[in-house]
Parts: sequence; structure tokens; C-alpha cells
Amino acid sequence: MIPKEILKKVRQIEIRTGRLVNDVFAGEYESIFKGRGMEFHEVREYIPGDDICSIDWNVTARAGHPYVKKFIEERELTVIIMADISGSGNFGTRNKMKIELMAEIGAVLSFSAIKNNDKIGLLLFTDKIEKFIPPKKGRPHVLRVIRELLYYKPGSRKTSINSALEYLGKVLKKRSVVFLISDFMDTDYEKRLRILNKRHDIVGISISDPREKDLPDMGLAEFEDAETGEVLFLDTGDGLLKKELAKKRSSFVDSRNKAFRAMGLDSIDISTDRPYIKPLILFFRMRAKRFR
Repeated sequence: MIPKEILKKVRQIEIRTGRLVNDVFAGEYESIFKGRGMEFHEVREYIPGDDICSIDWNVTARAGHPYVKKFIEERELTVIIMADISGSGNFGTRNKMKIELMAEIGAVLSFSAIKNNDKIGLLLFTDKIEKFIPPKKGRPHVLRVIRELLYYKPGSRKTSINSALEYLGKVLKKRSVVFLISDFMDTDYEKRLRILNKRHDIVGISISDPREKDLPDMGLAEFEDAETGEVLFLDTGDGLLKKELAKKRSSFVDSRNKAFRAMGLDSIDISTDRPYIKPLILFFRMRAKRFR
């Protein structure tokens, strides 16, 4: 039996994100995520102007005059929400924790998918595969995806994007759309991400919090690494320290974005202190231009 407070929270997210999907995202989603390929439809007689590369030579030989193969776009997609639920997601100093923001974004994408008759699947990971829910259609399935995003208790606090990508590469047999939602506080995953991006359509969604680059002045403060448990004492009033931390954070983000661009991977930057609607809309519109 699922506790009432969990059902209530899931229902709240369904209502809130459902409006966004109906009003904004569903149409945009359909326009930019095309079918995964072309499906054979029929053979018909050749008409002047047809592409000669589409001629079916076997049928042509039997019939004595040319026939061509006709294909239609295969509309149904497989969409995977790939969510990093390591310890660093349990951080947020503004409107939401990073993990809560991941869940809400995952809900928007999931409802957009099923509204367009696509399948949605979920991969939750830390430094190991925590849970994989195979792609299916339907509202009950999406509500389960949201519930797991919100309330799944991981067995580890660490991160390995590389291991999650390796697993996904093994279980996805057909080309899919993959939304990789993470704060990307990890290393040595770029090579496998580049390989997987050639087989699938991967979109990186980076979740951050403003305090990760701008510490408040609290004097001497204790900080614990959410993934390793390491404790540090820092003087948050030290201007040089704050500048160095901001510089490192900026370098980290620039390096990540440069790597994404080099491998042709689309990405969206979302922060806990700002509505996620605008960056998602900008992404949809930017990407839609490619299909015009």
C-alpha cells in the first residue's frame, strides 16, 4: 500500500506538470522528436519523378515494369529518463532540492511522451544501477515513474555516470531518446557518452544550485560532501576562497559544455532558483528550427 502523502505529492506534480504539457510542451515535443526511423508501407508502380534508389528490383523483375518501395515515418518513440539520484541531489537552498527538480522535469517529459503515444522508461543510478523500469505507455506507468523519482531510496550516495551509460547501452536495442538528468559532478564518462550519443538521441539536463558557486558569508562553517561523507571547515568570509571556488565552478561548467558541444550533444542548464519552464521552452524552440 502506497502512503497517502506520497500519492498526494505525485498527484500534485501530475496536475502542475499536466497543465504545462497541455499548454506548452506536447506540441513542441512532437515537432522535435521525430520517429525513430522509416517503416516499410507498400510497393507501388514507379511514377516518373520517383527516386530510382527506391526501386524494388525483385518485384520489378517479376512484374516486367518498375515498382518502388514506399516507407512511412515510424512515429512511436522510446523515451528514457536517466536520473542521477546520488547524494549530491539532496541539496537545494532555494525553491526545491535538486532531486525534486529532477522529478518534476521528468514528469513533464514523461507526460509529453505518453501524450504523443510514446513509451517512457526510467533508469535511476548512483555509482550503480539502482532501478530500471522498462519503457511502457499509459498514465499509470508515468505515475509510477514519478513516484520512483520522488521517493526511491538509493543504496549508495556516490556517482558513476559511466557505469549507467554502459548499462543503458546494453539494454536499449532500438534507437531511443534519452534525457540524462544530473548535476554531472563526475568524471571519465565523456568517451562512453560520445559512443552512446551516436546510437541514440541524448539530451543532457544539468541541475544546479546557486550556492554551488556563491557561498554566503557565514564565517567558519562545516561542510560535508554528500557523496563521500568527507567533512571540511571553511571560512566563508574569506574573499579569496570564495573567488577560487567560483572560478573552479565556472571552469567545471565550461569544460562540461565544451565536451557536450564537441560530441554534438544537446544540453539544458536548469537551476533550483529559477523556473525550469523557460530553459525547456528555449531548448524546444532552438531544436525545432533544425526541422524546418
